[in-house]
Amino acid sequence: MRLIFLGTGTSFGVPQIGCRCPTCTSSDPRDRRTRCAVVIETRGRRLLIDTPPELRLQLVAADVDRIDAVLFTHAHADHVHGIDDLRALSLRQAAVLPAYGPAATLAELTAKFPYIFDPAFVVQPGTSKPELSAHPLVPGETVTIADVPVLPLSLPHGSHEVFGYRVGPVAYLTDVKAIPDATVAALAQLEVLVLNALLSRPHPLHLSIPEAVAAAQRIGARRTWFTHLTHDATHEALAARLPPSIAPAYDGLVITVDAV
Repeated sequence: MRLIFLGTGTSFGVPQIGCRCPTCTSSDPRDRRTRCAVVIETRGRRLLIDTPPELRLQLVAADVDRIDAVLFTHAHADHVHGIDDLRALSLRQAAVLPAYGPAATLAELTAKFPYIFDPAFVVQPGTSKPELSAHPLVPGETVTIADVPVLPLSLPHGSHEVFGYRVGPVAYLTDVKAIPDATVAALAQLEVLVLNALLSRPHPLHLSIPEAVAAAQRIGARRTWFTHLTHDATHEALAARLPPSIAPAYDGLVITVDAV
């Protein structure tokens, strides 16, 4: 199994427009953070989680030219507004791409982007559009997606619900404010946990870095990678202050995990 970090930044991205802080002006390529997404490769299949605004650039950089399904965590702009870039994949594969996620998220995406999800929407000859089909998931119920067992998990993002996903020994949780006890139990014996860690100070919608460290230690994965990072700290500075089993991810990082 491979986990490919396409993007690891917060909704502003890093560098932020007009900012001259040490992170935004850093020459370390790990401090250039596009909006969050990952690809999970296993059993010869590829699952894409979220479609951020930089998706085309991310997929080109990672040499990803095919996916078998897309999973959405929630419908906030920094996680979905690259959805039109899936047109290149649905055209290349000559197939409708299945899209999975919370029912409310898929309903919002269908309303925002009807031309993508409505097969009755026909484009003019000589033009094209993305082709997706919506498949709502029930949290806590494992479902087979492209021959891969996936467990969706419901998590709080302030007053909103987001989905995290466990795929075998890997779990991807982003934009969460807390980890309910039931979710901790569902994340037992993880090899890799990906978890959002926004700022050093508390935030109403996201785990802070200290809160994320505590959550990671409570879950007890062998290795935890932080994502959805701001310009609050450089990669090097953040890595230096984290416990040995926890590290900041960065755009382009690829992790190989023994599948179970």
